[in-house]
Amino acid sequence: MMKIRQYLFRWCGLCIAAFVVAPVLTSCTGEAQRLPADKPNIIYILADDLGYGDLGVYGQQKIKTPHIDKLAREGMLFTRHYAGSTVCAPSRASLMTGLHTGHVSVRGNKPVSPEGQVPLQEGFSLAKMLKDHGYKTGAFGKWGIGYPGSKSDPNNFGFDEFFGYICQSQAHSYYPKYLWHNREKVLLAGNDGYNTKVYSADLIQEKALRFIDEAGDKPFFLYLPTTLPHLELIVPEDSIVASYRRKFPETPYVAPQGGDYGPGWNVKTYCSQPYPHATYAAMVSRLDRHVGEIMAKLEKLDLDRNTLVIFTSDNGPDYKAGADPDFFNSASGFRGYKRDLYQGGIRVPMIARWPGRIAPGITHHVSAFWDVFPTIGELLGETTMPPTDGISFLSTLLGKDGQKQHEYLYWEFVADGLERQALIAGDWKIVKIKADSSITTELFNIQADPYERENKYAEQPLVVNNLIKKMAKEHIPNEEFKITMADPD
Repeated sequence: MMKIRQYLFRWCGLCIAAFVVAPVLTSCTGEAQRLPADKPNIIYILADDLGYGDLGVYGQQKIKTPHIDKLAREGMLFTRHYAGSTVCAPSRASLMTGLHTGHVSVRGNKPVSPEGQVPLQEGFSLAKMLKDHGYKTGAFGKWGIGYPGSKSDPNNFGFDEFFGYICQSQAHSYYPKYLWHNREKVLLAGNDGYNTKVYSADLIQEKALRFIDEAGDKPFFLYLPTTLPHLELIVPEDSIVASYRRKFPETPYVAPQGGDYGPGWNVKTYCSQPYPHATYAAMVSRLDRHVGEIMAKLEKLDLDRNTLVIFTSDNGPDYKAGADPDFFNSASGFRGYKRDLYQGGIRVPMIARWPGRIAPGITHHVSAFWDVFPTIGELLGETTMPPTDGISFLSTLLGKDGQKQHEYLYWEFVADGLERQALIAGDWKIVKIKADSSITTELFNIQADPYERENKYAEQPLVVNNLIKKMAKEHIPNEEFKITMADPD
């Protein structure tokens, strides 16, 4: 496979140059190279719509994230990690199956009545593999791939315990009337469409912490797809949000009819918010506090050194219902947001920490969500893993030689009447968009132009044709999520 060159970390918009850490080791000896005799616990924290630039260690200037910053200082920070997709469901589908969106069965957010989304058809999952290796498995947060009782609801997809939202549309509300505990609806007293008593993100965090407490002697896999900081913009009135009030200029967001709690309240419509900037900042800081609580729990239970913690986000930042990614530079200057296949929509933060095994530092290794499955498979010594599109990055984590590289990365996405495809191969990235009968093709040299400002399509016809052939090779037709655009002549 063609080797993808590592990029010099020189882009001023990333603002990580000030992040002083020990260098990443290209080879190592002693304990850092050996796996423990017992299997490590694994915690995978998936933020929801958190931008590449929303964390202090990735250059954020206005929002405080001390606990995640500490996680990065003690672990490995990835600069070139990509989400499975640019929206919730397909990104999660890619993570769970190790397949990119040209192959995985779920490639968009498609609802199923009365509650849920189109389920995955794959019979294997990351959680099933871990369960087969003796792990206690738990998922807490937003599931978003399937409906209650479907083939890919959490309990059918490898998780011993689930608590949270099955349906991502329901997760638009932080004060829902109920959440799911496995296959049982748990009514939340005080959340009745009028009153807002139980903030779901906090309750889900409590259940996740309890899962760690109750894991016992078995190794555990905690998958925490938190809803923070996904819209709607709302947060409990506490010291976190108080610290941001009157700190930023504000333009209130006024919800349409049915968006506010009270008569006519609609769970699928976002609420009004008089302080959208302060509230978004508080939601990110609340997520940071939750990460700190998890790390404190591990230390208290003496699980810290035998737990691999991975933190990332499912896609780029949103811009609707009062969210303002430009104000916070949430995409670090990269073009696009959530729903785009430009860098701002799919390039996400990722931090991995495992004391004594992962040396603190920064890596420019190019990786994606579909690499997580084979990485954990290699860690476990799995010998019967199903075919995936991923490449294990375990060598990068452990500072060992021989890390394989992707020849290319591929995405496709259909929504809002648009078809989108994108592919990265080495220095080049191609993006195709079909709107009605019109197809636009753009080519960027993301080494020289990481912000995708200069379209080189007309100047590089041979490169374009080569990348289009690769895209055609990676696309398997899918009746639920059709990509109809033909290759240009």
